[in-house]
Amino acid sequence: MASETKQEIDYSLNNPDTLTKYKTAAQISEKVLAEVSKLVAAGEKIVDICEKGDKLIEEELAKVYRGKKITKGFSHPTTVSPAGFVTPYTPLTSDEKEAAVEIQAGEPVKIQLGAQIDGFGSIVCDTVIAPAKDQTDDVIEGRNADLILANYYANELLLRLMVPPGLLATGTDEEKAKAASQKPPSQAKITDLLQKVVQAYDCNLVESTTSWLFDRNEIEGKKKIVIAPGDNTKGEGVPEVGEVWGVEMGVSLGSGKVKQYENRTTLHRRTTTTYALKRPSSRKLLSEVQKKFGTFPFSLRQLEDERDAKSGVIECVRGNVFRAYEVVGDKDNSPVARTLTTVAITKNGLTKLGAAPALDLSKFKTDKKIEDEEILAILAQPLSRNTGSKSKNKKKKTAKKEGEKADEE
Repeated sequence: MASETKQEIDYSLNNPDTLTKYKTAAQISEKVLAEVSKLVAAGEKIVDICEKGDKLIEEELAKVYRGKKITKGFSHPTTVSPAGFVTPYTPLTSDEKEAAVEIQAGEPVKIQLGAQIDGFGSIVCDTVIAPAKDQTDDVIEGRNADLILANYYANELLLRLMVPPGLLATGTDEEKAKAASQKPPSQAKITDLLQKVVQAYDCNLVESTTSWLFDRNEIEGKKKIVIAPGDNTKGEGVPEVGEVWGVEMGVSLGSGKVKQYENRTTLHRRTTTTYALKRPSSRKLLSEVQKKFGTFPFSLRQLEDERDAKSGVIECVRGNVFRAYEVVGDKDNSPVARTLTTVAITKNGLTKLGAAPALDLSKFKTDKKIEDEEILAILAQPLSRNTGSKSKNKKKKTAKKEGEKADEE
């Protein structure tokens, strides 16, 4: 990484350059997510889609900040998780059995990926129902519709619960002060409200679905929100103005309980732990990862030699130099949907920096709906205030558009 100048650089959202870098990374993530979603169809190999997604991210990154001494790369590799898989899945071409896995018609497929500029990463995840190869009708019915709608509305509710109390309050100064004095909802309350949403569609929250505070070169910060926490897991902290979060939602057609799958762990992330690695393959792997990915997640599939990486990674994980992201899925192999949105919290509310494409609700047919008045009232709230700026300045127009997008979605 390029050395910083002696003058301390402000990497907070107070620096317009920080938000610009987040937005640039988000635009790349959103564009590639849309393209990768088009590749999802019955009979397509998961590993092929992952490789094509990574190539698209590299192509888009090459177009921005050209000629500048700024690091840019992946904030998350392209992963494609079928049916009951919960965590990101990225098989290796050298694992013959897993490389042959194909997408099945009608299964919910979770696509997750991300880009980073100067350490400011945007990660996005969307769930699409895999169509048959000759399918022309894009209307989704039955339990798949229930799953997607439950996940969508639960995610929209969670985003609104993350807006700091009173931030968007209107009325007299006294009324605004009263609204701002309210305590943010506890994580237990958040889980309770979200469970009401998904149960309206006969679904359940995925155990220990976690949203993290983001920072420069960090996607698992000091704060986290844990929904439906499992044993020995709990959240910590509340969202505040000036923060960027990776907000995750996970919903299952089954119980929502999870288990570790037998698939090879291929997704890792470098930690800040130092350890004297003994094996040459381990040292080579660490050097390559530091250069290409920094402290962001990577797939063994992205490295120069997969087979060497599979050998070298063992010592790296044992020495806690790498964190391994095990493959986890629904305990009963029930279909799962996930969403991940990168958001910024500013004085004007919550803005979706990187998000899944807007969902066309008219294409999902079900007889189920949300009737809880408390839930409906929260869903009716805006994510941000409309600043009403009509400046011809291009940057201000872009900022306004982002704010309006958050309101509409």
